[in-house]
Amino acid sequence: MLIRYFAAAAAAAGRTEEKLDASSLPSPTLAAVIERLAALHPAAAPEPGQLGRAPSLERVLSRSTFLVNEVSERDPARTLADGDVVDVLPPFAGG
Repeated sequence: MLIRYFAAAAAAAGRTEEKLDASSLPSPTLAAVIERLAALHPAAAPEPGQLGRAPSLERVLSRSTFLVNEVSERDPARTLADGDVVDVLPPFAGG
């Protein structure tokens, strides 16, 4: 499946998208995907000269909403498949 990160999620993951094999998960649910993504991208220490670091992906994921195939999904038990696209949408500021 394709995972697409936006805004703070992209900063925390260090990329805008990545592929994840649904068959590599113990159970291919949205909750399992979120758990795997948090484990794949732990918080990194700030680089020299940086004032701080991006928040951990785990923290961003805990506050994010998700789209599965461009439809909002709130059920963590939702079963996913390899062809699905999951968008990670952190809270956005501004108006």
